[in-house]
Amino acid sequence: MESDEAATASPQASGGTVTPAPKKRGRKPKNKDESQEQISGGKMKESGKKTKQQEEQSVDEKYSQWKGLVPILYDWLANHNLVWPSLSCRSWGPQLDQATYKNRQRLYLSEQTDGSVPNTLVIANCEVVKPRVAAAEHISQFNEEARSPFVKKYKTIIHPGEVVNRIRELPQNSKIVATHTDSPDVLIWDVETQPNRHAVLGAASSRPDLILTGHQDNAEFALAMCPTEPFVLSGGKDKMVVLWSIQDHITTVGTDSKSSGSIIKQTGEGGDKTESPSVGPRGVYQGHDDTVEDVAFSPTSAQEFCSVGDDSCLILWDARTGTSPVTKVEKAHDADLHCVDWNPHDDNLILTGSADNTVRLYDRRNLTSNGVGTPIYKFEGHKAAVLCVQWSPDKASVFGSSAEDGLLNIWDYDRVSKKSDRAAKNPAGLFFQHAGHRDKVVDFHWNAADPWTIVSVSDDCETTGGGGTLQIWRMSDLIYRPEEEVLTELEKFKSHVMTCASKP
Repeated sequence: MESDEAATASPQASGGTVTPAPKKRGRKPKNKDESQEQISGGKMKESGKKTKQQEEQSVDEKYSQWKGLVPILYDWLANHNLVWPSLSCRSWGPQLDQATYKNRQRLYLSEQTDGSVPNTLVIANCEVVKPRVAAAEHISQFNEEARSPFVKKYKTIIHPGEVVNRIRELPQNSKIVATHTDSPDVLIWDVETQPNRHAVLGAASSRPDLILTGHQDNAEFALAMCPTEPFVLSGGKDKMVVLWSIQDHITTVGTDSKSSGSIIKQTGEGGDKTESPSVGPRGVYQGHDDTVEDVAFSPTSAQEFCSVGDDSCLILWDARTGTSPVTKVEKAHDADLHCVDWNPHDDNLILTGSADNTVRLYDRRNLTSNGVGTPIYKFEGHKAAVLCVQWSPDKASVFGSSAEDGLLNIWDYDRVSKKSDRAAKNPAGLFFQHAGHRDKVVDFHWNAADPWTIVSVSDDCETTGGGGTLQIWRMSDLIYRPEEEVLTELEKFKSHVMTCASKP
């Protein structure tokens, strides 16, 4: 519903959870003394401890307020406690089946352990309840320390390396996923044919189906799969953007997501394989002056892509014109850039998120002025570094952003110019805040198969000392539908209530 104020699960639209001592997902961790304790040398240490206790109390209070509003603001919500933190949940897998009241779908997430057991890539079966099915009084009755009955582990892959930082699925076949860890290589997995493993200390790592080589230093976060061709894009600490094609390694039957059997050509039989086949780069692109933090393909061309990095630059590339930047946007933000996404509905629009706490919208036709980035609009609604941005598959002007402040904001840039929104106290364009996480929201993903449904994950180590929280949720359609349509429905409901009340 288009109203003057954003729907929010916290008492104020700009509120939400407060995260003490935020630290980036492996990116230059902040010194806790600098980022958290702004206390003069003359104050006692106990004063600092009291401040931290007050912050933790504030987190709990705001979370309780949010939970009380869940039946009003959400059509459905599932809360799933994670024993280990997950740094990526962004990949929805194939939809398995549809029933009257819910759909069953694959979900991919990572587990970052403390070393007592191996790190894993988890394939889960998720039951997504259909709109207007869940009872309002039930969706808020969950135990934060329990696992959700809607999320069940299906398969475990023991992942090489210390941590799985990023997971991306191949749009042409979501059974194929790519992962980033603390190494220069990108690993490709056929999750359906990989054996299910038991993650115990000392267990050997699972063997990836393909290894993509080409980086000269660790590539930890920047990873994308092309929506039009089986291409993979990556960025790393070597300041390079690397492009691969895995076309020659995918069988023709693999283009059908419902096919059975392996969809990646094998070099051996099962356990007879001694090592995974490797694929060299199709192109290596240099133009950044610091770590490349995220990459994205154009929605219409496998040859065009963009990247952002710790050099505060947004760079557009075209593989057809060489390995140098087509356009380099200097000072795209006032700090490191963490994330980027290209609008699937309008290939002129690009989103960026940064450690300066803002999200910026760029038009590729007018990116710079005097060499400095000139965004269409700067969205200000977070109180800490933005970690992830993604356009909605359901409406061209809607997108989400998650940050270290524990909030997942939903924006509509079509509302920026509206007088009612400008007059409101909320940041322009912001119409919903998901405040169900009590620590930094490290990743989220819109579900293209279920409109307006989102999965989000937080790393709760700072607030609870370990673990994480996975939430699958859908805001009430009364929030995003046209105002006239919603008011008409509510008037009908009011008439129905009055009629029922008048009967003896």
